[in-house]
Amino acid sequence: IDKYQPNSEERKNAYKCDITYGTNNEFGFDYLRDNMAHNATDLVQRSHNFAIIDEVDSVLIDDARTPLIISGPVSRDNKQEFQSLKPTIDNLVKQQRNFVNNELLAAKSKISNNEEKEGGVQLFRAYRGLPKTKSLIKFLSEDGIKSLLQKTENFYMQEQSKNMHVIDDELFFTIEEKNKAIELTDKGLEFLSKLSGDKSFFILPDIGEELSKVNNVSEKEEIIRSYSIKSERIHTLTQLLKAYTLFEKDIDYVVIDDKVKIVDEQTGRIMEGRRYSDGLHQAIEAKENCKIEDATQTLASISLQNYFRMYNKLSGMTGTAETEAGELWDIYKLDVVSVPTNKPVIRQDKDDYVYKTNREKYNAVIEEIVALTRNNRPVLVGTTSVEISELISRLLRTVNIKHNILNAKLHQKEADIVAEAGSPGTVTIATNMAGRGTDIKLSDSVINSGGLAIIGTERHDSRRVDRQLRGRSGRQGDPGSSQFFVSLEDNLMRLFGSDRIAKLMDRMGLKEGEVIQHGMVTKSIERAQKKIEENNYGIRKRLLEYDDVMNSQREVIYKRRKNALLGERLSLDISNMIYDTVYTILEKQIDNQNLQELESDIIMTFSNENLVNNINLQKIEHSIDQLASEMTLEIEHHYKQKLLRIKDEAFPVIQRIYKSKDNSYKNILIPFSDGINNINIICNLEDAINDNGASIISSFEKGIILSSIDKAWKEHLKSMDELKQSVQGAVYEQKDPLLIYKFESFNLFSTLLEDVNKDVLSFLFKANLPQRDPKELKNTPVQRKIEGKASRGQEETLSNSTRLSQSQNNQPQLSRRQRRAQERKMRRG
Repeated sequence: IDKYQPNSEERKNAYKCDITYGTNNEFGFDYLRDNMAHNATDLVQRSHNFAIIDEVDSVLIDDARTPLIISGPVSRDNKQEFQSLKPTIDNLVKQQRNFVNNELLAAKSKISNNEEKEGGVQLFRAYRGLPKTKSLIKFLSEDGIKSLLQKTENFYMQEQSKNMHVIDDELFFTIEEKNKAIELTDKGLEFLSKLSGDKSFFILPDIGEELSKVNNVSEKEEIIRSYSIKSERIHTLTQLLKAYTLFEKDIDYVVIDDKVKIVDEQTGRIMEGRRYSDGLHQAIEAKENCKIEDATQTLASISLQNYFRMYNKLSGMTGTAETEAGELWDIYKLDVVSVPTNKPVIRQDKDDYVYKTNREKYNAVIEEIVALTRNNRPVLVGTTSVEISELISRLLRTVNIKHNILNAKLHQKEADIVAEAGSPGTVTIATNMAGRGTDIKLSDSVINSGGLAIIGTERHDSRRVDRQLRGRSGRQGDPGSSQFFVSLEDNLMRLFGSDRIAKLMDRMGLKEGEVIQHGMVTKSIERAQKKIEENNYGIRKRLLEYDDVMNSQREVIYKRRKNALLGERLSLDISNMIYDTVYTILEKQIDNQNLQELESDIIMTFSNENLVNNINLQKIEHSIDQLASEMTLEIEHHYKQKLLRIKDEAFPVIQRIYKSKDNSYKNILIPFSDGINNINIICNLEDAINDNGASIISSFEKGIILSSIDKAWKEHLKSMDELKQSVQGAVYEQKDPLLIYKFESFNLFSTLLEDVNKDVLSFLFKANLPQRDPKELKNTPVQRKIEGKASRGQEETLSNSTRLSQSQNNQPQLSRRQRRAQERKMRRG
């Protein structure tokens, strides 16, 4: 800062700093909103100079698994089928549940009769069908059962799962719980087809082969329409299956006021305004009988990694970043520095208590809470979900222990609950303490009795969240203790826990209610957590690799968009568009050698047939650069004449409005049409008067470019999402999906840029103001439209005008009666 001159712009910018708190990430959303703005005054973000992030690990690590997305409503020809398909999926899940229960009963019978091989197959089949079945989870906690499941799974997973069909063919669908993936089997598709009465109801045809069989255009359109409906139906079915089998109420989400709200798995707080993408949220709404919101489409997206990497300087603070030091350096080039505590930590962190079943574990938790409250110690009980916090609450009520609950349903009372948490004998149940950094104050009597006692009812997937829970106690040299209770039925132990613990408990012959506690066991659990952290790091790294491809494209599009929004180099950008488009058209004709096609392309794009005179197709290949430059100069000359004509037509009307006695307007809405599409351009009245109508032209060019870029980018994001899904099948060919994604996305982006250039130029050259007899101009609907639909300086009105211009983009021309009705509505508005 000191190297800059006092009061200079550089010095002022050097001081600028953006600070984000917790997992709010509003700055990331602001960045996306800036790149969707239609007026320079709507921009809110400063340059990305320096950022300080509170709870930096929560933001840069935990939240980075999902990108920031701004979505908007999308109109679809085919209606959503979540509600109509819900009974079908409900029936399918019931069939699977009945089958899994029968398989589990058969497995228990065969295993008890020492037929372990056959019993193991049926046990594994039940696990592949519904891994979260409570009776299955309970059975897996018995002696030797989990080991048998692991042994069977290893057998069928070997040699790239070539024998997995033996397990899966009997099921209606299969579930990969670790990856939250689900897939319908042939048996499931056959069952669904029977329910619908159409054998091919859910089966997608080979569209390429089907199209090759017909020549009629209407038949081809019908094939494409049928394919689109069926593919959407299969997608809806898959999302409903996920909602029914992988997402649990009061764990992954809560239902409040008839709305499905996502619970942050790290902090336990409700993520207001956030929705699952790709139809999953609508599927959960259908499952819970809530109002199903409209389908949405991605309008803008960015990964958190790429957003924060835009800052020149990045820093943050947290108490639990040490375990993620490697990732913070690999992704963000951030060093982690441990700051010593102000006073030595004297908290007692005890080894975990490990039980076989959840029932034994929760009974032990209640006994521990009762013992601690008798000693007048405050107790903070950490849970991993709303469901478990409510279960602990019910159990405490049976033993008459007063307590407070802090979870996603009761987060409004957080400050009051935390303020009381340090009082003698107070019991507080909290869902995930990550991000709840408020210091819990202790009285002298509490300090003398041993301080705040932390009880964890389950190990979290991340070691950092467990450390954050422990860190509520023993602050500033206060005494305290922490104790975690674990069972083999916990999700962590089921999915990633070492079989050595289960085998050890089997060998020791532990009876019901007995516990194992040893440093080796605690380290084994932490190794399981490390496995999950590595898995999540892989997910985040893969997300970043895909987003890096999108980011290079995003930078190009957003730069173009911002240039148009600020209007500083409109003429240069349009000149470049003209040259690129002319070059592309000429290059295409080198091989075709078709003068008529060349003439058609030029006329369709630039509306000027004189441009193709004296062009020798034989010489294009040798002088394409020179020819493109010559044609660009001629096109620009033609374009400038057209702009002057538009200005001459519109400026007198603007002057008349400005000089009118009752004029109180700030902006006016100018309609343009190319004969097919209508676009309304917003122009500042005072600016147009001050620069003698030049801002009419800049507003015209700016509005067309922004509209074309937004429309094309929205469709491109959809195509890129579909591409990302489709390339995943490359792993079966032993190819890297990322490489294919990079290659195909480059082709898509090249096409996008060409289409944007053509769309912009086509409208700029064809569009004109609606023509009327000058004598009738005063009272025409167009005049009333220009004069009546003008903003009075209100931001809301301007925003509505902007949305109106967007919604009318690319719409067919209205009939005279429809246009008059619309104009009356505009005047009333």
